Amino acid sequence: MRDITPCDILISGGGIAGLTAAAAFGAAGFNVICVDPTPPVTEREATGSDMRTTAMLQPARDLLEQAGLWEALAPHATALDVMQIVDAGGTDGSAREIRAFRASDVSGLPFGWNLPNWRLRREMVARLEALDSVDFRPGVGTRSLLGRTAEARVGLSDGSRISARLVIAADGRASPMRTAAGIGVTTRRYGQKALAFAVTHPIPHQNVSTEVHQTGGPFTLVPLPDHDGMPSSAVVWMDDGAASMARMQADVTDFEAEMTARSCHLLGPLTLASRRTIWPIISQHAERLSGARLALIAEAAHVVPPIGAQGLNMSLADTATLLDLAQKRPEGLGVAAMLDAYHRARFGDIRMRVTGIDLLNRASQASSPLARDARAFGLKTLHEVAPVRKTLMQLGLGTRAAS
Repeated sequence: MRDITPCDILISGGGIAGLTAAAAFGAAGFNVICVDPTPPVTEREATGSDMRTTAMLQPARDLLEQAGLWEALAPHATALDVMQIVDAGGTDGSAREIRAFRASDVSGLPFGWNLPNWRLRREMVARLEALDSVDFRPGVGTRSLLGRTAEARVGLSDGSRISARLVIAADGRASPMRTAAGIGVTTRRYGQKALAFAVTHPIPHQNVSTEVHQTGGPFTLVPLPDHDGMPSSAVVWMDDGAASMARMQADVTDFEAEMTARSCHLLGPLTLASRRTIWPIISQHAERLSGARLALIAEAAHVVPPIGAQGLNMSLADTATLLDLAQKRPEGLGVAAMLDAYHRARFGDIRMRVTGIDLLNRASQASSPLARDARAFGLKTLHEVAPVRKTLMQLGLGTRAAS
């Protein structure tokens, strides 16, 4: 039988959240092992590359700086100065309400910075390679978990065994570590799927991120750097699952015509500039965020539809909270008191955001004329009442409104 390798922290999951956590805890001086059964794809055109993008909001950038990641990411990031919401729920699908939320109203910085997920993985893997405190093992997954008072024992898919003071589960919505710990989840399914791809367009985006709401789900355009000399945006298009599957297989010319119409022609004719990817939309949250020597973060803890750039930013808030607790009392890493404090600090905020995004998504799916009119009226009202608008923007940034 192989020897047991000790470490401070074992991170199960090498997606963006897991890689960020590994860099953050490694930079803070903790001895970290990070594993993932699927090696990260770090090239845009490679098979399996993640064509989604992530808008890193202000608190997320703070964590990336702590982790030593922001300097390498900043040259590839596109600032998000304005969040624009469009209601296109009328009979002809045109934009009937457009409301802009400007970062300058609440901050001297942009709302956030948009980055392609494949690029995030590339720079994060490079950062881990430069950290002597981190052992990244792509192609290796977790198989078993035994949480004890003094340590956790984790069996890996290559037959090796790890003892860790803390296990961080960043291993996705079907988290094997969460399952092994017996922590349940509450899941809501919407019958939707999301398409993700990149486009070019003749009208510059001017650092404006736009969500166009229509029956079925939002169509979101998020600014990217220019591509082949043209303004470019990342798109996430949520709709009924069958409709999304049909668009996934559609002829490019037909697809471009349909997505241009769905965008209300706000940026002119859209040209597909990448392959299309697709994934199912759910809401999910764990019944508890911790177990014996175990903390759940990211999609192991919560999953939300891609509305308002909340998903990964919630995940990085998980990591920031854990890191703060670990640094305040490093001798108590992974003890019950620390994990209880983590659960208390994050659970309420997670529930609030999961519930809020669930309501927004259900409103975006509204198909009756009355419900669509109510959605348009609600958007107009929220924008025109200045204190409400400011509060919503502060919450969207990941901070509570000032009292």
